[in-house]
Amino acid sequence: MTTSHERTVLPPSEPASTSEAGEQDSHDLLIEFEADNHWHKFTADMVDTRFVTVLARLPKLMRLAFGMAWKASRSNTIATVVLQIASGLFTAFGLLATQNVLTHLFASGLTKDKVTAALPSLLLVMAAAVARGTLSTAAGYAQARLKPRVRNAAEHHLLSVTSNVQLSAYDTDSYADALDRARNRGLHAVEELVNASIDLITNTARFLAVAVTLLAIHPLLLPVLILAALPEGWGAVRAARAEYEASNRWLARARWSWTLGHQLAYRRHAPEVRAYNLRGYLLGRFKRLLDQIEATELQVAREQTVARIIGGSLAGIGTAGVYALLAVLLIGGRLPLAAAVTAVFALQTGGSALRNLIYNVNTTFESGLYVGDIQNTEQTTLARQERTGRTTPAAPAEIRLENISLTYEGAGKPALEDVTLTITRGQTLALVGENGSGKSTLAKIIGALYEPTAGVMLWDGADTQQMAPEAMREHIATVSQDFARWPFTARETIRIGAETRPATQADIESSARAAEAHDMILGLPDGYTTLLDTAFKGGHDPSQGQWQRLAAARGFHRDAPVVICDEPSAALDPRAEHALFQYLRKGTAERITVLITHRLANVRDADQIIVLGHGRIIEHGDHEQLMAKGGVYAELFQLQAAGYLTARN
Repeated sequence: MTTSHERTVLPPSEPASTSEAGEQDSHDLLIEFEADNHWHKFTADMVDTRFVTVLARLPKLMRLAFGMAWKASRSNTIATVVLQIASGLFTAFGLLATQNVLTHLFASGLTKDKVTAALPSLLLVMAAAVARGTLSTAAGYAQARLKPRVRNAAEHHLLSVTSNVQLSAYDTDSYADALDRARNRGLHAVEELVNASIDLITNTARFLAVAVTLLAIHPLLLPVLILAALPEGWGAVRAARAEYEASNRWLARARWSWTLGHQLAYRRHAPEVRAYNLRGYLLGRFKRLLDQIEATELQVAREQTVARIIGGSLAGIGTAGVYALLAVLLIGGRLPLAAAVTAVFALQTGGSALRNLIYNVNTTFESGLYVGDIQNTEQTTLARQERTGRTTPAAPAEIRLENISLTYEGAGKPALEDVTLTITRGQTLALVGENGSGKSTLAKIIGALYEPTAGVMLWDGADTQQMAPEAMREHIATVSQDFARWPFTARETIRIGAETRPATQADIESSARAAEAHDMILGLPDGYTTLLDTAFKGGHDPSQGQWQRLAAARGFHRDAPVVICDEPSAALDPRAEHALFQYLRKGTAERITVLITHRLANVRDADQIIVLGHGRIIEHGDHEQLMAKGGVYAELFQLQAAGYLTARN
């Protein structure tokens, strides 16, 4: 009998029938990765767009690039452009001085006299070379200083905009994907666009310097140079576009192979890899992906080689034509020998500059497409910013919801529908219901995280639409099962619950004790100064329950007049859970408390219990009232209670 392990090591040409489902899964995942391939989102545009169209878009892209550079650092932008142009001018000056040197050296007379006559021009050539090198180095330094500032400015601006987007935006796949593209490929493209634009200026300056020199030597040399250099530039661009096109085919497999390799190499998946003997299965998939990537890369190499051969051959023919023209001009006496030799130097410099220029144009166009992702994401985000509000609210003594409804973007039905309730200071409101009933959505509306799509929320009779959500949240503490794992020290992880308020170590420890986290923190390698992230040296990774204690301590440290607890004890042990609810029962007279929990024993003392079903309130009352009613709440409570009773015969 063949084992599952043996089946996984069959070669790709002899797939076992039981692996067909896995292969189908692989195919489906590849399709998904291809669709999410933001690093090569615009490959089709790059491959299909004509070079003339690229040139037409160039001015707009250049304005965009230098606009971003100007905002990032005016001084470095000016320095880079001016120094690169000056370097190009000295290129022309050096070539013309070289012609004077050669004119003296090729003149008739004694060698000593010719060298002496050429010496001033030779010194000028040397001075031009030193100046060009110095200016080019200085320009490179200014560009190197500009590069990180451009990226940092772009990233800071993007985050300053996106961090103020409505929370509901993250519930849409389109926004999450757009943000991912903007932060990854888009920000990288900002650097590429600015660098390619500067390189474009640099090579344009070099080429114009050579063009002036060639025109001064003989007007026919410039068009011949362009005709000679264009084929090689075409070859370089065609080779690059062949790579763009091919990488669109292999990148999804590369990402998937990286994922499988990560699962094979690191600890997170190691227990299950061993428990299910998945090593052979994963290695088999990994090897097939590598083979496919290798085949694609070899194909790219062939296509690039063909493009370079064609471009190089045509460039060779063009170069031969250039030298043939020089020979004709020399033989016909229409070009002095010194000018011809200078023209050779100029043609070499100009050809290199022109080929680079073509490549820079191509890179500028490509980068501009991806920078457009940032611009589109910013426009989308700005249209979904949190409201600014006109009033600064005080801590509410009463929160009232009137006919509140909320439908998530793209959802077929509302998550909440026509919810009305009132809760006052000193009361605890418990939200009960099955998964998907709307409890967390309602808590997020009360917590000023979501805005309802219909209805009104009032704080002490005032419409919260006139208040900034950020100002409202200053009075709210949220303790959730969906907590963040901040890569800070244990102390900082708690302190940021009230980041703007000064806090002593005693304050931090008091909040930790309330969440039954103090002793746990003291047991960490460095106590309250333990870094809670193993990705950094000396870091420590708490357990799920320890993280939840830290999240609770962070919420308690906020010491807010409105406390919202959404399954705050989901990962806690019984002792920690008891301590948490003991804390919540203390001081209830000074605050409004909203509690979501599936452990109904913890809601018995709530002043109000609301039972939700399919986004609507189906029952409302306190524990005694709802138990007497014998409805959904009573059924759920009795089911849980039965689990703690032991029947003995």
